[in-house]
Amino acid sequence: MTLRLAVTPGEPAGIGPDLLLQLIQSGSPHELVAIADPQMLQHRAQQLGLRLTLRAVDGLPRPLAPGELAIEPCALAVTTRPGHPATENAPAVIQSLDKAIAGCLDKRYSALITGPINKAVINDAGIPFSGHTEYLAAQTQTQQVVMMLATEGLRVALATTHLPLSEVAPAITSELLETCLRILQRELIEKFALPRPHILVCGLNPHAGENGHLGREEINIITPLLKKLNAQGFNLSGPLPADSLFTPKYLDSADAVLAMYHDQGLPVLKYKGFGKAVNITLGLPFIRTSVDHGTALELAGTGKAHTGSLAYAIDCAAQLAQARNGEARNGEARNGKSGHTSPTKEARND
Repeated sequence: MTLRLAVTPGEPAGIGPDLLLQLIQSGSPHELVAIADPQMLQHRAQQLGLRLTLRAVDGLPRPLAPGELAIEPCALAVTTRPGHPATENAPAVIQSLDKAIAGCLDKRYSALITGPINKAVINDAGIPFSGHTEYLAAQTQTQQVVMMLATEGLRVALATTHLPLSEVAPAITSELLETCLRILQRELIEKFALPRPHILVCGLNPHAGENGHLGREEINIITPLLKKLNAQGFNLSGPLPADSLFTPKYLDSADAVLAMYHDQGLPVLKYKGFGKAVNITLGLPFIRTSVDHGTALELAGTGKAHTGSLAYAIDCAAQLAQARNGEARNGEARNGKSGHTSPTKEARND
């Protein structure tokens, strides 16, 4: 099944455009559509000495020939130089996301793959922006999403994402954790075909609070919630101390980990699989994956950036989209329908 996949290269002065151009040199079984400035891509391809043929998005999705890329134009305000971000181009970075979101919501694209962005440049341009995850949730009016990074042998989801550390503890509420765990459970079942996923839950405090001596969030919030959900059929273990949870003793029997905050869970995952990991946003009305790294401005335009994470993000998005399409077709067959996807399937927020 050839899919039409939207790709936003991210910060135009970073390595996002380089990675996409490098990847398409061997072609693609899916139609990758760059939502970007065509002139910027042509200039970058020339700088890197890479082939590039841009084609319009029309008809049914078609595989890419070597050096070929589909394009939905999104013009930059000023010419970009590798390694030198310009605040004038920040609105175009946001516009590319908006175009991708619209295309995914109206089913023109089967999934969205995002390249790395520079949040500081966007904020310096006067556009409040805390990250892809939060922006996608706001633009799709999704009340709660969950950020999950995955690499071979490890999946780590986050209860909170881009918050200052001083704001994490007040944000950890029973309501937040229950929503996160329900989304994580549902997505592991539906997208990853895990019928009863085993989820490890980190404590918030050192030693998971050490019986209240190092904090009471585990006693007052986390433990009661885990008992409640386990009684409803969940398979949750915790709260576990984060300094010992990420060991074979626990991970060998687990399908995913829920960490309480960004830097509690992601350092371990990135140590294990940096450059070979994918960021997946759970809970959106469409599939979104992303690279696990930043813009690497110092590597932009050099041809030295590694494509592993972007390749993994594209492969993961395609696999999830194919599984979802297969589920929809099976649902049609069960309902005795053909042609369009069941409205119930399309409306479901998974």
